[in-house]
Amino acid sequence: MPNSLINETSPYLLQHANNPVDWNAWNEKTLSKAKEENKMLLISIGYAACHWCHVMEHESFENEEVAKVMNENFICIKVDREERPDVDQVYMNAAYLINGNGGWPLNALAMPDGKPFFAGTYYPKQNWIKLLEYFAEIYKTERNKLEEQAENLSKGIREIEHLPLNTNDVSFSENDLNKMFFLFQQRIDLEHGGTKAAMKFAMPSIWEFLLQYHYFSKKEEALHAVEITLSNMANGGIYDQVGGGFSRYATDVKWHVPHFEKMLYDNGQLVSLYSNAFKVTANPLYKKVVYETLQFIDRELTSTEGGFYSSLDADSEGEEGKYYTWTQKEIKEILKDDAAFYSDYFGITEEGNWEENKNIPDVNSGKKDFTVNEQITQKLVSLNKKLFEEREKRIRPATDDKILTSWNSLMAKGFIVAYQTFGEESFLRSAKRNIDFLLKNICTEDNSLFRNYKNGHATIYGFLDDYAFFITALIEYYQASFDESYLQKAKSLTEYVITHFFDEESGMFLYTDNQHSNLIARKMEVTDNVIPSSNSEMAKNLFLLSQYFDDKDYEEKSVQMIKNVSEDLVKNLGYYSNWAQAMLLQVFPATEIAIVGKDWKEKLVQLQKTYLPNTIYSGGENERTLSLLQNKLTEGRTLIYVCKNKSCDLPVENVAQALTQIEN
Repeated sequence: MPNSLINETSPYLLQHANNPVDWNAWNEKTLSKAKEENKMLLISIGYAACHWCHVMEHESFENEEVAKVMNENFICIKVDREERPDVDQVYMNAAYLINGNGGWPLNALAMPDGKPFFAGTYYPKQNWIKLLEYFAEIYKTERNKLEEQAENLSKGIREIEHLPLNTNDVSFSENDLNKMFFLFQQRIDLEHGGTKAAMKFAMPSIWEFLLQYHYFSKKEEALHAVEITLSNMANGGIYDQVGGGFSRYATDVKWHVPHFEKMLYDNGQLVSLYSNAFKVTANPLYKKVVYETLQFIDRELTSTEGGFYSSLDADSEGEEGKYYTWTQKEIKEILKDDAAFYSDYFGITEEGNWEENKNIPDVNSGKKDFTVNEQITQKLVSLNKKLFEEREKRIRPATDDKILTSWNSLMAKGFIVAYQTFGEESFLRSAKRNIDFLLKNICTEDNSLFRNYKNGHATIYGFLDDYAFFITALIEYYQASFDESYLQKAKSLTEYVITHFFDEESGMFLYTDNQHSNLIARKMEVTDNVIPSSNSEMAKNLFLLSQYFDDKDYEEKSVQMIKNVSEDLVKNLGYYSNWAQAMLLQVFPATEIAIVGKDWKEKLVQLQKTYLPNTIYSGGENERTLSLLQNKLTEGRTLIYVCKNKSCDLPVENVAQALTQIEN
C-alpha cells in the first residue's frame, strides 16, 4: 500500500510514495502527530535529480528491515528541499554544526518538537540501521541527554547567519573592489577556469561580477578569468554538446565529467552570463551556448502553460549519465564516414574518455589542431543533430515537473537578457509568457506569492528568494518592454516583503514570511552560493526601485544591508559576489537612460546590445507616471536622455551619440 506521500504533487515525494517506510509530508498534521505519539522525528531531505538520494532510497527506504526500524521508532518525514528550502536550511545548519559539512540526502533526527539532536548525509544500509537503533535506545533510557543536545543545537542554528545591524560609518570605494578582486584572484584556476577545487560549480554570480568589475576598472585580468571559465565550460563535458544546456557541476578540474542532473536555476543564470559576455567579447561560442540552451529549455523544461520545470534527473535506467554518453561503436554506426572526424573533435575513444567504453563529448578532450570555420561549424551542427535524433530514442531521465517561482524568475531573466543581447523577439515572448503565468497562478490579490505550482495548484507560501528573484524579473522585463505595469507590480511586491520579511533589528530580511513561520528558527539567507542569496538580491532590487520611484527609504535600506556584510564581502568575494554587484551600484553612480517617443523600441534594442552595467532604462511612447520621464516628450521626435547624479545631458536622437555621452 502506498504511504501518505501519494497525495503530494512533488515528484521527489511521489518517488517515495510506495516505500514500506511510513513517510509523511512536512505539515502541521505530521508535527502534531509526533507530539501526540511522543515519537522522535526522522526528517529525510533530498530532491528529484539527486543521485545519492536515489541510492539511499534503493538500499534503505525500499527495504522492509530498515522500514521496520524507522516506522517503530520515528515519525518519518520526507522533504523536497526545492519546495521547502526553509526546512532544509534549518536541518542543514544542524549537519554543519555537528559534522562541519552537509549535502543531500540530508537525514536529521529530532525531538517531537522539531529540535534536532543529530544530522548527517548518506548512510549505507547497515550503518543506517545501527545509527537508528542506537538513538532509539538512548531516547528510551537517557532522553534528557538528547533534549540537552537538541536545545544546544537549536540555539546554534538560530545564531548562524543572523547579522547584527552595522552602525559604523562605512563608505564604499573603488579601493574596496580592487582589494576584493586581488584577494579572489588567487583562487582562480587560470588554466581551466573556475575556482581552484576538486569539483567545479559554475557559480555564475562570480563571473557576472568580474564582467562588471572589468567594465569599470579596465583590468584585463578580470575579463581573462571570465573568458577562460566560460570557454572551458562551453567546450567541456559539463555542457551537453549534443542537446544544449549545462549540468549542475563537474566532478573534476577540467569540466569534463559532469554530475549529469540539469537544473533550471543553473541554466537561467548561465544564459544571462553568456549573453552579457557576448556583449563584451562577441565570441560566437557564447552565442551558440545561449541559443542551444534556450532551445533545450523550450524543448524539455517548459510546460504548455509557459511555466518552467525544475530539473532533469542525473540517472536513467538506474544509471547515472546513461542518456548522455556514447561508445565509439555507436558513434561509428550513426555517423559512418564522419565518425573519425567527430571522435577527434570531441575526444571520443574506443576505451572511453570517462568510464569503460563510455564517452562524454568534450571539445577540451579532443584534438587541438582544428581550424574552426563556418564549414566546420555547420558540419558539427549536422552531426550533433544526427546524434540527438538517435538519443531521443533512449529512455530519458525523469523530469521534475514542479514549477518554482524563484527558479522560474531566474530563467525568465535569462530569456530577457538574451533578447537584449541578440534582439530575438521569441526570447522576449517566452519571458513575458512565463512572467504572466506566474502573475496569474502564484501571485495573490494582496501581493503575496506561492512558491510552487503543479497540476493546477499552488500550495506552499513563498520564501524571500521567490519574491526577490521575481521582483528582479519584473524590473528586467520593464527595462526590455517599457510596460510600466510590471514595474509597478515589482514595487507592490517589494512593499509586501518589507511588511512581512523585514527585520528591524538587523536591517536585513528574514527568509520566511512572518505569517507562515512554524520552524524552530526564522533563518536569514546571507551568503551567495550557486544561487545568489535572497538578501543580496533584495539589496539590488531596493536600489534600482529607489531610482525609479525616487524612494529614499529603499535606497537607505539597500545601503544598510551592504554595510552589514561589508567586512566579509571584501575578504571573500566567492561567497559575496552578488553583494559585490550591489556594492558596485553604490561605488559607480547609475546611468539613467530615458527614451521617449514613437521609435523608442528601435533605439532601446540598439542600446541594449552594448554592455552597460549599472544602467537603468525607462521610457515609452509617452511619459507615463515615472518622475524620470516627466517633461521629456517632444512631439514628432524620439529623444534619448542620458542622466547621472540627477542631471541629464542634452537629449539626442542618435544611439551613437547617446553611447558617447554614457562613456564620458
